[in-house]
Amino acid sequence: MHRSVINVLFVSRENSVRSLLAEACLRHLGSGRFRAYSCGDPSCLSKTPNKMALTVLITTGIPINGLCSKPWTDFTCSGAPKMDFVILLDDSIAHKHPAWPGQPETALWDYPEVSKKGRTGMNAATDMLSVLHSLRRRIELLISLCSKVRNRTELRHDLRDMAHI
Repeated sequence: MHRSVINVLFVSRENSVRSLLAEACLRHLGSGRFRAYSCGDPSCLSKTPNKMALTVLITTGIPINGLCSKPWTDFTCSGAPKMDFVILLDDSIAHKHPAWPGQPETALWDYPEVSKKGRTGMNAATDMLSVLHSLRRRIELLISLCSKVRNRTELRHDLRDMAHI
């Protein structure tokens, strides 16, 4: 891709675990070449990031500064950053999300909800760590592909195929 900085938006229903894990991971791994953002469905949005998700990030050495839950309306309004890629992390919003300005490439990398009520302690932490490791593999591949691919069209299929990794 020819742009010097690539904007990526990760979207999940509540924006409290999955999309925040992805945002933090891409910020950490793609520093300088990527800007990572995350958001969720305004009708389901969590008030704050999941504390266990933040602990998992800290434990794995990924900075958490600036992470907060945001509605997707923050990314569809005038003056919002133009996205190159929008990656949905939750199948339940695949047909519900808004049209994204600038027609970014989109993909669905569906992950199960890992913060369900009743899931606490080691089970929830293990599930979150598993999601983070999977996201990290996909994000590393995305970073590698973006350094080799010359245009969006070449990348479109690879981005969507990453859902099967």
